[in-house]
Amino acid sequence: MALMEKYRAALELAGKLPVGNLDVSEAGGKLIIKGTALYQMEKDLIWDAIKTGSGWENEVSADIKVKNTDIYGHYTVQSGDTLSKIAQRFLEKANRYTEIFELNKDILENPDLIKPGQVLKLPWKNK
Repeated sequence: MALMEKYRAALELAGKLPVGNLDVSEAGGKLIIKGTALYQMEKDLIWDAIKTGSGWENEVSADIKVKNTDIYGHYTVQSGDTLSKIAQRFLEKANRYTEIFELNKDILENPDLIKPGQVLKLPWKNK
């Protein structure tokens, strides 16, 4: 149970994200996490949270599958967001904001006008 406590933030995140068939256990000195994320973005967010724990390489075994591969994921716009901030955070390049805009032209008219609460599709992180 000590590992579950150490990685509590990652496990709570996995519980909040749409991860199906989530199964968490400890065996043989390892924390074992299994489940299916809706998109790669959720899987990456869980892995990022796991990797904040020192020694995670020897303590965690995670088998997180991905259900949908058409896009990287969905993001709900927060107050203060811009497309370039979102692109930097999730795609690691602010100038990829144009790709987010193009993918979301069905709900966006102008790349400079996004509103909190809008749910945006994100293109694949690695091109």
